[in-house]
Amino acid sequence: MMIKSESHVDISLSQLNCEDLAGMLSEVLADTYVLYLKTQNFHWNVKGPSFPALHLLFEKQYGELAEAVDLIAERIRALGYLAPGSFAEFLKLTALDEGDGELPAQEMIVDLMRDHEKMAQHVRTLIPKAEKAHDQATVDLLSGRSAAHEKAAWMLRSSSGE
Repeated sequence: MMIKSESHVDISLSQLNCEDLAGMLSEVLADTYVLYLKTQNFHWNVKGPSFPALHLLFEKQYGELAEAVDLIAERIRALGYLAPGSFAEFLKLTALDEGDGELPAQEMIVDLMRDHEKMAQHVRTLIPKAEKAHDQATVDLLSGRSAAHEKAAWMLRSSSGE
């Protein structure tokens, strides 16, 4: 993946480490944005007897994802790189599917749960790379994201009865 650097920043990390970290975070940003959009789509389009509870749960979760998008993009910028910011860029970088707002409520729950589990797993694999680069700020960000995805998956799993 080609990421755009503005200039090397002097934050005690090598240019190569900054580039690698910004590239990893760009993928996390894309996944987070796609999951945000999918969750908002499901919030708007969920129906059935569980509508009130799911509508609120999805709203809470997409709100948390919206905050995360900003934090991740700002970390990429702090590393001296431009954050991807278009649907075209996100779709090239993401490992997630956009989702279908016409799914039955139970399938929406399971779809989101799997995406959060997938993201928790992916983010966890990036933490040792950030540790190796001695980038505690990115380690902290990724640790927080892993915990947030684990909690979201748990909430969804509990809502699904699994």
